[in-house]
Amino acid sequence: MTDEAHAPFDHPANALVLEVFRLNGALIRFGDALVKPLGLSSARWQVLGSIAHGRGTFSVARLADNMGLARQSVQRIVDELAEAGLVGFEANPAHKRAKLVVMTPRGERAFARATDLWRPVADAMAGGLAARDLRKTIDNLAALRGRLEDQSENGSSA
Repeated sequence: MTDEAHAPFDHPANALVLEVFRLNGALIRFGDALVKPLGLSSARWQVLGSIAHGRGTFSVARLADNMGLARQSVQRIVDELAEAGLVGFEANPAHKRAKLVVMTPRGERAFARATDLWRPVADAMAGGLAARDLRKTIDNLAALRGRLEDQSENGSSA
């Protein structure tokens, strides 16, 4: 392999992005296995988490925005969760057509059980890392996401 073939991976931002992609894949695979006994997938668990984060005050569009995903993708998962009896819809005082997505008691129990399963995994992942280092990593990732979103909004590629 030539040096030029390695060049794209030599840039520190590219190495970071590649590692983020790997982490995302690992989290999805691990999460799928973790919550499968609950009848969930990582995608369903993530949507339930976004609903919990919004405390039942988010529409599908807001859930999607909160998760950084396309509304259509989240709508499909919300529809599956509704069909499974894990979420329902309530009137949105701010928008007549965009209903609020809320967890049913069954959805709340599934999310609580998933959270209980995840907690020791999260503790093990963070074990040995200083809280300030984790906070700095979160801040750096959020800053990079913000820059990328700014470029997308401005239609800039540079």
